[in-house]
Amino acid sequence: MKTWRIILAMTAAVLSLASCSSDPEYADPEAHEKTVALNEQYAPLMIGTWHYEKTGDTQRYFEELTFRADGTLTGTRKWQVRKLVTIGGEQQYTDWEDLDPLVGAFTGEWKLSYWSPEGQDGQKRNVLQLTASYDDGEYMAYSTNVDFGYADATTLRIQGLYVRDADGWINFERGEAEPSF
Repeated sequence: MKTWRIILAMTAAVLSLASCSSDPEYADPEAHEKTVALNEQYAPLMIGTWHYEKTGDTQRYFEELTFRADGTLTGTRKWQVRKLVTIGGEQQYTDWEDLDPLVGAFTGEWKLSYWSPEGQDGQKRNVLQLTASYDDGEYMAYSTNVDFGYADATTLRIQGLYVRDADGWINFERGEAEPSF
């Protein structure tokens, strides 16, 4: 009886080892396949420097991002605000002031993925994951997942985190630039 138990246990062990494969099994194979396809299509187009600028009556915003093939990111942000105040019965704008601490150079990482940042119950979509800290080390410039629209030879389209165009998206333009302000 004892011999049969040993033989049965060894047979079960051999069968369990024989059924293992060296191929990875993904928790969500569809998400993995779509992430691979997303990176094959867009990651090479993302590499390089992009800039965005938006100016309104009470704020002006400039950002430049450089994406590298190794998944690292560098950038710089200039953000200024002013207020509309009443002085002597007349409305006037105050002087422009930097929106500290959201101004300066930063370094971090980027990654494209197809998943739901909200978890299992959220809708899966193309996401650009950004993590970056200001070079002075005190604050995060990015620690977020933004919706990724597309990238091509001239445009990088993402959902805006801080500043958005009227349609809710930001359209970065390819190339280095300086803020106009």
